[in-house]
Amino acid sequence: MKIAVLGGGNGSFAAAGDFALSEHDVRLWRRDADQVAAHRDAGSRIVVKDHNGRHDVKLTMVTTDIAEAISGAELILCPAPAFAQPDIARLLAPHLRDGQVVFLPPATFGSMIFAQAAREAGNQASASFAETGTLPWLTRKHGPFEVAITIRAKRLPVGVFPLDQAPHALEVIGRAFPDAIEPCGDALSGALMNAGPIIHPPLIVMNAGPIEHFERWDIHKEGTQAAIRRVTDALDAERIAVREALGYGAPHFPLAHHYAREGEIWMYGLGSHDRLTDSGDWRERIVLTEHRYMREDLRLGLSLLVSVAALAGVATPLAKAFLAIGGAVCGEDFVQGGRTLETLGLGKLGKAELQTLLRNGF
Repeated sequence: MKIAVLGGGNGSFAAAGDFALSEHDVRLWRRDADQVAAHRDAGSRIVVKDHNGRHDVKLTMVTTDIAEAISGAELILCPAPAFAQPDIARLLAPHLRDGQVVFLPPATFGSMIFAQAAREAGNQASASFAETGTLPWLTRKHGPFEVAITIRAKRLPVGVFPLDQAPHALEVIGRAFPDAIEPCGDALSGALMNAGPIIHPPLIVMNAGPIEHFERWDIHKEGTQAAIRRVTDALDAERIAVREALGYGAPHFPLAHHYAREGEIWMYGLGSHDRLTDSGDWRERIVLTEHRYMREDLRLGLSLLVSVAALAGVATPLAKAFLAIGGAVCGEDFVQGGRTLETLGLGKLGKAELQTLLRNGF
């Protein structure tokens, strides 16, 4: 199938390389003209490293022209960080066509940002927008055009906007991720599956000292201790309580399953935490005031959770606490400057009205 991948980070390169490895027709779009030129000079190739070795794959196209990249594409995948979504959505909006599926893995309710951008651009094409709970790959770039994939996702709970287009959207996404897609309802349900705002805020806030002391620190290895895990589980309980209050059913993909070696299979499968830490790729330098764990997962992800929890009538003391501490670290007000139902233009809707919008679209 024809797939357009948007962005130039770890997730985008993993997506482009892995789709090309599966013999899809892949077009990669990114805004950096110098990097695009260098990639073309290198033959528009990506080296994918996984448990089966090294694979040199060629992309159909590498371009700075987003209209060219998505022309004829059935699936448009954008794994860029949530804070990059508004700009990319505005660039993409005029060019969407009937039947195209925009998939955001994950998105912090970014599906609404992309859908609203198309509406504001006057584009009446029947496109659909979907998001899931995690990036489909545990991955890190090892060079300008080389990416290491430690794990591929086994289960991807996917929510679709508008929900009445879910059968088509899930069929298209399912062809790119065979046997991995699990419908979880509407786009807000998909947003409330996002693992990033649950796993990363406790790890960076409660490890702030060693993160700033050591040149490189693995928050998932030495940084994951029993006390932090207890806090993570408590924060995840707030997320699940919000899902239940809004009527979303199980499975809720509790983060505890990510750490388990037996039992219920989580998004990356059993033993994924051990494989992540064994790779060594997450022993890295983290600048707390700049890293996406802070700017995306904590600032945007938890502000969304707190906002939706207020609509659902659920208390979220831990989410609010991490927002306050993260904001103090960065010298900002993360509550006022985050992503909320109000900043998404949905603040005046009650639960029933929001659910109607999510089901039927604008």
